Amino acid sequence: MKPEYDFSKAERGKFYHPTAKFNIPIYLDEEVLEYFSKQAETKGVDLTDMINDLLKKDIALIEGVK
Repeated sequence: MKPEYDFSKAERGKFYHPTAKFNIPIYLDEEVLEYFSKQAETKGVDLTDMINDLLKKDIALIEGVK
């Protein structure tokens, strides 16, 4: 690293985009990932779609209990 940097021509917020969406990584246990990967492959669906559908069903169950 340099001992000093010149920021006199810097532009604040140049790469900031208020509508940008970020995908948060989700880490599954190895056995869980293996199980659902096999299930998705057997059913011929995308793993991400399968996990999202399952989570949406869980949300509906949780919301129904309130």
